[in-house]
Amino acid sequence: MTELRNVEADLSRFRARVLVASVLVLLAFALLVARLVYLQVVRFDDLTEQAESNRTAIVPIVPNRGLILDRNGIVLASNYSAYTLEVTPSRINDLERTLDELAQVLEISVRDRKRFKKLLEESKSFESLPIRTRLSDVEVAKFAANRFRFPGVEIKARLFRNYPFGELASHVIGYIGRINQEEKARIDGSDDEANYQGTSYIGKLGVEQSFESQLHGTTGVEAVETSAAGRAMRRLSSQPATPGDTVVLTIDIKLQKLVEELFGEHRGALVAIDPKTGEVLAFVSKPTFNPNLFVDGIDAENWQELNESPDKPLLNRALRGTYPPGSTYKPFMALAALQTGKRTPQQTILDPGFFLLGGHRFRDDKEGGHGSVDMYRSIVQSCDTYYYILANDLGVDTIHDQMQPLGFGELTGIDIQGEVRGLLPSQEWKRNINKNKSAEQRKWYAGETVSLGIGQGQNNFSMLQMALATATLANDGLKMKPHLVRERVNAVTRERTSTERAAGVQLELKPENIAVVKNAMVGVNLEGTSAASFRNTSYTSAGKTGTAQVVQIKQNEKYNASRVDELHRDHALFIAFAPAESPRIALAMVVENVGFGAQFAAPIARRVFDYVLQGLYPSEDDIEAVQKGQAPTPIGKPRLASELDWPPKP
Repeated sequence: MTELRNVEADLSRFRARVLVASVLVLLAFALLVARLVYLQVVRFDDLTEQAESNRTAIVPIVPNRGLILDRNGIVLASNYSAYTLEVTPSRINDLERTLDELAQVLEISVRDRKRFKKLLEESKSFESLPIRTRLSDVEVAKFAANRFRFPGVEIKARLFRNYPFGELASHVIGYIGRINQEEKARIDGSDDEANYQGTSYIGKLGVEQSFESQLHGTTGVEAVETSAAGRAMRRLSSQPATPGDTVVLTIDIKLQKLVEELFGEHRGALVAIDPKTGEVLAFVSKPTFNPNLFVDGIDAENWQELNESPDKPLLNRALRGTYPPGSTYKPFMALAALQTGKRTPQQTILDPGFFLLGGHRFRDDKEGGHGSVDMYRSIVQSCDTYYYILANDLGVDTIHDQMQPLGFGELTGIDIQGEVRGLLPSQEWKRNINKNKSAEQRKWYAGETVSLGIGQGQNNFSMLQMALATATLANDGLKMKPHLVRERVNAVTRERTSTERAAGVQLELKPENIAVVKNAMVGVNLEGTSAASFRNTSYTSAGKTGTAQVVQIKQNEKYNASRVDELHRDHALFIAFAPAESPRIALAMVVENVGFGAQFAAPIARRVFDYVLQGLYPSEDDIEAVQKGQAPTPIGKPRLASELDWPPKP
């Protein structure tokens, strides 16, 4: 049977199918053309940037950190380059296993692991963190041969900070350490954000912290062409980094070393200032610490030892420690008496060995008293009764108003961070701190004023404040702002920029009153409590010893150091300047919990003056004797400081 086909119908269906297919093909081509136009025209700039980004990488160039020098050009902080083994946690699946396998190739100590874990807690997972630093060439070669086994682990060359003298002057110099989360948050979004790309370190203390912007330098950038595997192929462009400035301090590191040696194992502080310029010549806080411990990130054991030590080695006692000034306050009390007209130099009091007020007996240090005492004898013999009576006559607010211009209870404005204000009491101060308490507790009592006269009671000042007040007195009332940085040197141009110094402030002190007090302080070193320490000097010096109570003893009870816990024993203090007629150095110091200023503090000041004024460095036997409080005047033959085999040559 023959099948009849409808040819026309078949052709019609075929044409319809061809038409639909053609439309679909045209539509597909239209979509391709549209996509091509979108990619090639609309997103041309964006995609070109992405392609370029895939082809190139922008690498930050970390600048060399600026050097820190002492006033004579001795390097106190420098840099060196070394290889580090670094791990990027985000690129590693099993971090612990990787560390275990790395330990089979290179030595990785328990300390290294603990430090790495601490850094890991403080950092973001995509950051590269050091597991080992200062690799030797042999270790670098050993890892290079095994590198294929450790994706996410690589060798990098980094700059490290070095403090060549270790613990010496560590509180002044400070240290650098890894940027923590708080510092990271402060940097992010700031003008400095780009400048910290590629670096993980920042100044943490002292000059390193306070002059961070000058020392850090400017980060450079380098554009490099990379392969598909991310390996650098060639450099496309480069903007070099600018090294940080060299910072030159006012500190004489030899003098600093001398003072720290003389303190020995004792705790305390000393600040020495040039009265005419405000330059700080020595800025000592004992005990010290080794800043090199912090450069790689301090381990838990060392941190615990430093942080929990009863000696508080991390405390900058010269800047942040406050102490009752004891009898070193008496020259300033005498000056206040002269300025206010409450006393004349010739006016005397009769000292029976105590002062009675409201039934309370304020005891003089000398049993039986000093007899008839004028202002000169009150300072030279350190008569407590004279100043009990004087403080009672002046009143707390007058004492406050006379002492404040000298810098007591005020920030000096020194050029490192962390200074404390101390405490110069007044009636207003007591009302404010007790504002939520009863009227009786807010009231200031006369008995509280009496102890202020001998530098006890609520008085608490830093050695920096004491040194500034002493320097101002030595400089005939011209107060110069203390500073630790002398100048900065541009690492590229070598241009020197001196530190901007505020003009001195001339206090309204009568020259004749200053002369009276200075003359009495000269008498202290000639015939008074510190005369033994300054015997046979070729220069004339002025000073005042002090002994400050740490804990209050009961009325009429005699102090016995052997019965008191060491940390509760009296502090030894001393203020001084020399030469008396034209001072080049003024200092204030405290040696904690050792007793009398004449025994432990004044002998240190003598050696400091011998060094600054005569260029003499004490013998080893002399230094040891001073540490023990056994040598008021020098023993053994002193050495010429210029001939010392120190600092060691690099």
